Amino acid sequence: MANTLDGSAKNRETERVLLDVIKTLQDGQKGFAEIGEHFKDATLKRYFLAQSLQRANFRAELENELHRDGMADVSESGTVAGTLHRVWADLKAKLGGGDEGLLETAEEGEKSAVEVYKDALEQDLPLPVRKLLSEQQAHVLNSQDYIARHRAELVKA
Repeated sequence: MANTLDGSAKNRETERVLLDVIKTLQDGQKGFAEIGEHFKDATLKRYFLAQSLQRANFRAELENELHRDGMADVSESGTVAGTLHRVWADLKAKLGGGDEGLLETAEEGEKSAVEVYKDALEQDLPLPVRKLLSEQQAHVLNSQDYIARHRAELVKA
């Protein structure tokens, strides 16, 4: 009986961790799409729209894990911080922050996402979930580097 309770507690912890990451992915999906629409640079616009789709795919992968564990419906709507972050990005774009300002906002969002993944991976998670989160985190880190590199190039120009 103790094993059942331990397993149930572990399932709830895994559920909580995945829901936190899913909220962050929803923020990222919306943020990349909204910021991407404001870019003047066509390459950055395409990159951001592709990243929005990638975050949706990551979210679907994690939701599938929750469905596999018996959670019937996953209805998360992102975070308040994510909503405020997107409003700030929109305001920057409208006030003429340009591509550099948009990249700065995106870089801040990616730093937050990296922290959420880091926190998630510090938890005791089943191996398949840990592997999936590690793969997603690697992609988010690459995205963060890409954004930082492009922002640095714009600052130099």
